[in-house]
Amino acid sequence: MSQHHSILVVGGGAAGITSAAFLRNHPDAPQIAIVEPSERHFYQPLWTLVGGGVFPREESMRRTEDFIPDGVTWIQDRVASFQPDQNQVTLASGETVTYDQLVVTPGIQLDFGRVEGLKETLGKNGVTSNYTYDTVPYTWEVLKGLKSGNAVFTFPSTPIKCAGAPQKIMWLTEHHLRKQGLRDKVNVVFASATAGIFGVPRYAKTLSRLAKERNIDQRYKLDLVAVRGDKKEAVFKHLETGEEQTISFEMLHVTPHQSAPDFIKQSPLANEAGWVDVHKHTTQHNKYPNVFSIGDASSLPNSKTAAAVRKQAPVMVENLLAFRKGLPLTASYNGYASCPLVTGYGRLILAEFGYDGVILETMPFDQSQERYSMWATKAYALPRMYWHGMLRGRW
Repeated sequence: MSQHHSILVVGGGAAGITSAAFLRNHPDAPQIAIVEPSERHFYQPLWTLVGGGVFPREESMRRTEDFIPDGVTWIQDRVASFQPDQNQVTLASGETVTYDQLVVTPGIQLDFGRVEGLKETLGKNGVTSNYTYDTVPYTWEVLKGLKSGNAVFTFPSTPIKCAGAPQKIMWLTEHHLRKQGLRDKVNVVFASATAGIFGVPRYAKTLSRLAKERNIDQRYKLDLVAVRGDKKEAVFKHLETGEEQTISFEMLHVTPHQSAPDFIKQSPLANEAGWVDVHKHTTQHNKYPNVFSIGDASSLPNSKTAAAVRKQAPVMVENLLAFRKGLPLTASYNGYASCPLVTGYGRLILAEFGYDGVILETMPFDQSQERYSMWATKAYALPRMYWHGMLRGRW
């Protein structure tokens, strides 16, 4: 069996739905199909606040069918392989789908299996992660019961979606402990494979000051390699010396290693690192000109956030439509990403930057300082903008 579509979108997450919506809203809208197996769609940025006890996880979930744009065909299946020389993909069902243009937006893969013992203990023994819908409620359960010992928060040695998330839950934990009068009994540890607390100096300066003021135990260039849940021990490897370091814990929040999905890594579309190989400004594939990619699985060298997708999608759509007409690709993505850095309950630093760390702030004040207004924006405004604006193709 086979079918043909003018534009085929692989992946119905933030990037895929947004891309299809922008395309369908165009006056000269092409025919589109989306390949997406899941019946549920998640607003993942909310999971930080779910883990901190602010919202129930159900607030982050909607039905996929409610956001497939009108006129778009939903193929509820998975892609097994790509044949870009034949303008074709093969689905897990064995069916083939051909296309005129391909948009690749499958998101990122969580590689929990890269850490020895993690899968076996995740969701118990104080080991949790805000990176999945199934495990995020356990974060709040562990946090509420935390009375002493080490609360450890990890950051892996791979690119990840929302690079601020590993420390956001750390700041909420620290604030919760102070409000409960338990801060002097719990050592809050940030064990990160990175060289510092944040990659953009403007925001790193403030975060470093806050970490010092709030007595955060910062340990850098440490990559989590094993978890001994029954013993409540986390084993890290120092990225420079290779030496192993074991840290005991009462709470361990793990940010898993992440990568492009396996079916991307194993395809002709991938670069050496496994990401969909596209031009950093046009989002067009570097080898197959009728293929475009945005979002977490793309090789775009920006921070992997939903806010980045919001800026990438209009550029990709404009260039894709120009390609269909045989015109030059003139739209250019500047690497914009936004990271709402939660630094406590009612406190947030709004980091906005582009390629090479260029600051791209949009507010008429110093966004590198904590503000309640930015917290309210993240908690209440941004989810509504996502569900009712971005996913509907509204700029």
